[in-house]
Amino acid sequence: MRKYLSSTTGPQQYIEIKGARVNNLKNVSLNIPTNKLIVISGVSGSGKSSLAFDTLYAEGQRRYVESLSAYSRQFLGKMNKPECDYIRGIPPAIAIEQKTITRNSRSTVGTSTEIYEYFRLLFARIGHTYSPISGNEVKRHTAEDVVNKVMEFSEGTKLAILAPLSHNADRPMEERLRSLLQQGYTRIFLNGDFHRIEEVITLTFGSQPLSTFNFDFVDPRHRLSIAHASMVLRSARTSVQLSTENEVFLLIDRLSADFSKDGLSRLTDSVETAFYESDGLCRLMVLPSMTTYDFSTKFEADGITFTQPSDKLFSFNSPLGACPECQGFGSILGIDEKLVIPNSTLSVYDGCVVCWHGEKMKIWKEEFCRRAQKDNFPIFTPYVELSQKHKEWLWHGLPSEKDMDKYERVSIDDFFRMIDENQYKIQYRVMKSRYRGKTTCPHCRGGRLRKEAEYVKINGRSITDIVQMPIVNLKDWIDNLHLPPEELSIASRLLTEINNRLQFLLDVGLGYLTLNRTANTLSGGESQRINLATSLGSTLVGSLYILDEPSIGLHSRDSERLVSVLKKLRDVGNTVVVVEHDEDIIRSADWLIDVGPGAGTLGGNIVYEGALNLNPQLSTLAFGPSDASPQHSPSKLGSAFGSQSLSTFNFQLSTTLRYLNGDEAIPLPHGRRHWNMSIRLLGCRMNNLKGVDATIPLNIMTAITGVSGSGKSSLIKGILYPALKRRLGEVCDPPGEYLSIEGDISQIQHVEMVDQNPIGKSTRSNPATYLKAYDLIRDLFASLPLSRQMGYKSQHFSFNAEGGRCEDCKGAGVLNIEMQFMADIVLKCEACGGKRFKKDILEVRFHGKSIYDILEMTIDEAIEFFTLHEQASIVSRLKPLSDVGLGYVKMGQNSSSMSGGENQRIKLAYFIGQERQVPTMFIFDEPTTGLHFHDIRKLLEAFNALIERGHTIVVIEHNLEIIKCADYIIDLGPEGGDRGGTIVAQGTPEVLSGSPQSITGSYLKEKIY
Repeated sequence: MRKYLSSTTGPQQYIEIKGARVNNLKNVSLNIPTNKLIVISGVSGSGKSSLAFDTLYAEGQRRYVESLSAYSRQFLGKMNKPECDYIRGIPPAIAIEQKTITRNSRSTVGTSTEIYEYFRLLFARIGHTYSPISGNEVKRHTAEDVVNKVMEFSEGTKLAILAPLSHNADRPMEERLRSLLQQGYTRIFLNGDFHRIEEVITLTFGSQPLSTFNFDFVDPRHRLSIAHASMVLRSARTSVQLSTENEVFLLIDRLSADFSKDGLSRLTDSVETAFYESDGLCRLMVLPSMTTYDFSTKFEADGITFTQPSDKLFSFNSPLGACPECQGFGSILGIDEKLVIPNSTLSVYDGCVVCWHGEKMKIWKEEFCRRAQKDNFPIFTPYVELSQKHKEWLWHGLPSEKDMDKYERVSIDDFFRMIDENQYKIQYRVMKSRYRGKTTCPHCRGGRLRKEAEYVKINGRSITDIVQMPIVNLKDWIDNLHLPPEELSIASRLLTEINNRLQFLLDVGLGYLTLNRTANTLSGGESQRINLATSLGSTLVGSLYILDEPSIGLHSRDSERLVSVLKKLRDVGNTVVVVEHDEDIIRSADWLIDVGPGAGTLGGNIVYEGALNLNPQLSTLAFGPSDASPQHSPSKLGSAFGSQSLSTFNFQLSTTLRYLNGDEAIPLPHGRRHWNMSIRLLGCRMNNLKGVDATIPLNIMTAITGVSGSGKSSLIKGILYPALKRRLGEVCDPPGEYLSIEGDISQIQHVEMVDQNPIGKSTRSNPATYLKAYDLIRDLFASLPLSRQMGYKSQHFSFNAEGGRCEDCKGAGVLNIEMQFMADIVLKCEACGGKRFKKDILEVRFHGKSIYDILEMTIDEAIEFFTLHEQASIVSRLKPLSDVGLGYVKMGQNSSSMSGGENQRIKLAYFIGQERQVPTMFIFDEPTTGLHFHDIRKLLEAFNALIERGHTIVVIEHNLEIIKCADYIIDLGPEGGDRGGTIVAQGTPEVLSGSPQSITGSYLKEKIY
């Protein structure tokens, strides 16, 4: 036992696994140190995931269910316990698996990482609402606000607290004044003076004898005659009489500013009374200047009643916050800007608005250009260089047209209004259909929220402004956010969570994204890192994090940042287990567990466990720390497996260590293939691409490289693939903006995108069905004597059709149980025992093997079995899977359980197995996902086989082993996001490595020379 494992006091310092036999693991026993960064490596199919996920995580999840409610524990007996003797010391486990995530069109980067949820709360708690008319802040006042205002005056200032009285048709003013008089109120403020309520009632609503009129307000020095008294009465009646135009204020209290406890208490009571009597309004008047200050408990300003900020107001998934026009999607089916203006490098004068072409329609362009001079509209400036203001003029109308009739305006909107009014003519219906498509919602301008949400701001920015900022800029804005102390105390916890998650996104190289970027537009690597940042953002302590290849889609430059993230996670008190093939991450591990030596039945052993120190000058390995005990020395290492004693390792069996130590390497090709045919894309401007011109050579392997977010996916998946599909007459989504596609397109008859999406939509799809090998196997079983005797047809051996499959699980072999507030649980079907078929069907056997036994074989085992029994047609269908390194995969393995890289290689095997020789362009999106160094060789051999058949390979890749073997490289950058989108270098790997502008070239140089 190693030194650090021999502690007899204190908490257990390691996770002890005894006799693990899950899948192909061969009675593995090992000790995994806690609070360390552990990397599990090995060739594909060696048993890494079986150890990390099917053993460690499965046991952690099972124990977690034990601690939950009775509802959850009812499934505990049905959960499969990992097949091992025991596991001790396992902390709560969190798994971050590597699978392509399919999200709906509502999901964004902000919602996926939960950052947007914190921003919703932040704006709801400390956001300030501003009127769009005056720009003044909208506030709901309280009595405290009035008291604070009074305390700004000097003590002794004469004040009056007034309550506005509104004219209400349901309750006459006379009745209301009499009621106030009965309540003890005596005066109102009317027409600039204070008057007794009795006088107002008498002079406005009823007659009273002159003798009973109170003349106290008349100067007593005057001897009033009857005529003089009548004149005074008429004057008084004029100033006191009410009408609906008069503003009437009830006098609540007249007092002097007194800052004593009793004085402030009286003031507060009076203000609250004013709010009560006037339905939330209060006026503070300073005497004798009669300066007034109005206060309101209503949330209104400039005649507009605003919505009080709440978290639902900022949710585009809630009817309270979603834009009523687009329902929170940010886009609607309307006039597509890209279809109306397909070439944004043209100006209005040059004809960028294609719907204004033709003899009849060109008058719109001519008239717009004529009127544009009055408003100084730049008609000779390319559309792409127009300011947002000028674009709005072109689409919605020039300022000089504001007062014109709608039939006289000549904007693009008015053009299509004319088209709508002539829909009874077929030519106009056809014309409009040409320009319809998904377009930004004009109501919310893509912000997804109703306009009331945009009135709420923090430091001058609304939440729609926030989500449109690149994450790197958003992080700077948050860091420089200055808030008053009372708001900071409210927002401190929210800002901490936002800061942590933004920093994680920056650390994994996603600083160029915006929070409103829809998740279904992300590349495979970006999706994986979003998932990683979401899970790591919680920063739990004392947990076991199990990650499956977090380096997917990460450029070599960003690997150091990822290692830093993993080490931070470790340093706060977590155990981090990483299933990884990336060389930089393996070298950064505190502890390495290498599983092997081969795949499938040839794997399942621990060929090395310990700390890793490689000597770059000598072709030797140093095991463990410098003070390691003697059993670490290579001389003590044997080749025995089985019980897996800690001192029985043979490092020569470790393919990983041989590659890391330089004993083995993927060789450079003897030469680069030459090419004389190509396809040229001109003026590409999708997303961040800045009008680049790209040349894609044919009949060779081209690598598209660059840091994350530099524009690789936009160029290839967004423009090249759909443009070629449409040029070949196939149905496809519209490509991004580009000028033209030229070159030897006739040399390509088909184009295939080999991505990381699952190979089938059904959960029952598997490699055998995808390669059509299972059809031959079903026919074989249907031809057996017992099948003919019982009347079984080929469909009886299908788990996609009724007849022979188990109907409880519909041929899946498992049942999915939805859990409350936690991940779903997958349980084995009790009816068939996970064998998918009815018992009668399983009695049919071919050389002792039932249909279930065939599906449980690995590809290599099936090839050996069917070769032995002379089933050449089945073998020929399965052989390509073995050729691309998937011999370890089971025939019936569920496609949803496979990694993105495995799905890609199954698709690759399908194309290799095709007999047709139609020249095809194959586009691969990071095909090295899930591949060990050893397996990359097989992948390159498969690529070479396709090229030799006359096909073309285009690879979007970060892996330097693939890049160095490419014939031609297009490197985009220099950075990601707005700072990317240009071609910094192109040519052979040797040319790229010599380019000082290429970040990829600087790392590639180490691999070539």
